[in-house]
Amino acid sequence: MEFHLNHSTNSPTSSASSNTTAIAPNPNPNPDSTSNSVSADDPMHSWWESISKARSRIHSLSSLLDPSLSQSLSSLADSDRPALSLLSSLQSYDAVSSALSSPLCGSGSDPLCHWLYDTFLSSDPHLRLVVFSFLPLLSGLYLSRVHSLSSDSPSLPSLAGFEAVLLAIYAAETKARNGKPVVVSIPDLSQPSLYHTPLLQKPNPLTASTAPHQSIGVLSPPLEPQVAVKSTKRACIVGVALDSYYKHISQMPTWSKIDFCRFLASWAGQDCSCLRQFGDDDTNEPDMNSGLFLEGSDEIDVVTEEMDQLTVRIEKPSSNGVHLEPKGSRIPLPWELLQPALRILGHCLLAPLNSQDVKDAASVAVRRLYARASHDLVPQAILATQSLIQLDKRTREAAKTVAAANSSSNANTPSKAKKPEVFLVSK
Repeated sequence: MEFHLNHSTNSPTSSASSNTTAIAPNPNPNPDSTSNSVSADDPMHSWWESISKARSRIHSLSSLLDPSLSQSLSSLADSDRPALSLLSSLQSYDAVSSALSSPLCGSGSDPLCHWLYDTFLSSDPHLRLVVFSFLPLLSGLYLSRVHSLSSDSPSLPSLAGFEAVLLAIYAAETKARNGKPVVVSIPDLSQPSLYHTPLLQKPNPLTASTAPHQSIGVLSPPLEPQVAVKSTKRACIVGVALDSYYKHISQMPTWSKIDFCRFLASWAGQDCSCLRQFGDDDTNEPDMNSGLFLEGSDEIDVVTEEMDQLTVRIEKPSSNGVHLEPKGSRIPLPWELLQPALRILGHCLLAPLNSQDVKDAASVAVRRLYARASHDLVPQAILATQSLIQLDKRTREAAKTVAAANSSSNANTPSKAKKPEVFLVSK
């Protein structure tokens, strides 16, 4: 059983071409051709086709997992939105996670990798979201095994199954970018603010003047098609896959984001001595007006105590049953892999709709990344992680201030209004 990167079998163009005879004008139309054309253009027909496809994928997944989950997966398949129901099912995610975490999983003949590969090649966007939700787990297991087990176990099973899924996501992103780089406009620092930047004007053909120069920064160069995961392209392929995950991160479930933060914290390394050396102000000038600055070793003790409490909270099971202990192992972190990871981490850390478990896991991960970047002397990583730590600090301090204000206002507000007293006076 082999993987093929040919999308023609599952592409929407093939299904559209099969209906061409039904939609093409016919000099002698008949009722059958008319009904076929109506069904092809009917949104209800496409909706039912999407439902049927999602139910088929869920039933095929049920045959690969523990038989005890067949009833719960069947209930997901019978729902009105089966793909989204599967996406929001923690029980199904845990079952797939356990199967993928098996040491023998990930080979080219692994049926679960085949399921992820075929599901991603489907044209249904909700089914693709299901595959994206497993991307942190898949990429974390893949990179951890490649970098930590290759020297210890020379007879490791092939990881071609993991690589096929990553290559499919990479190929889809390559096609979407259409050979163009990802760029960003750099503001002109000579202007007082962003709002003072002059508008681009059309060139004057008489004076041959052009629009003012605008600086452009390249976030990602044009992507080259890849048919295999080479060691020199591994970080790029996984980084592009994580960038695709970031585009859909607002639709990802909580446990998928937590898994990413856990793997990222493990990739950075847990035993680095730099982890205990950064202050809550990250060796920058403290805010003397905040009243939170402590002189001497007291500040370091407070920071260490807060970090220990946060780590203990992360390593305990959360309120929704998601385990937060670290995963994976320490791996090399080139910038092409670290850059999309920091984007995802920024969302997990600062997005207002994220649960507190996600924010706590991201807080631990960003501090371990800061320690790793300080140890490896990577300037752009130090700047990015330091900024995220500062933003996390301010967000938590603002939340504490709001909570304290609410508690004080609730204490001063009577719980129940007193009824006015009525006295009866006899004449």
